[in-house]
Amino acid sequence: MTTSPRQTVEAFLTGFRHLDVDAALSTVSDDVQVTVYPLQVFDSGKDVIRTVLDDLVTSFPDLHLTVRSVLELGQVVVAEMKIEGTQAADYVGAINQEKHLDVDSAWRFTVAGEEITGIDVYWCQNQLYRRLAVKRTDQVTIV
Repeated sequence: MTTSPRQTVEAFLTGFRHLDVDAALSTVSDDVQVTVYPLQVFDSGKDVIRTVLDDLVTSFPDLHLTVRSVLELGQVVVAEMKIEGTQAADYVGAINQEKHLDVDSAWRFTVAGEEITGIDVYWCQNQLYRRLAVKRTDQVTIV
């Protein structure tokens, strides 16, 4: 049975939503191209997206994803979602102050066959820093 690009992405999102990084990554190609613009990640390989997801799951153990929309455009699938959780560990240089995070994001997936071959992630990094009570973005660990 063949799965659609949307079904492949929804399997990824289901794993991520359940904080099961391995389940999410089961849909991802070993040589996936990963771009996370707010973190300035421009690399390839499953380990790159594993690190991004692990950091989120570890820093926000009560992570909650609310998927607002999933749009399939051929081999490209775009998911708009809100990422929420309470910080329990340092994240991207912001020390843990147990602040609540809620940030809107868009994830663009490229799917070939039944594997995700490209992931582009967008969110407002300034919004993320404001939610985590970072007052200066030139020295992120100062709060």
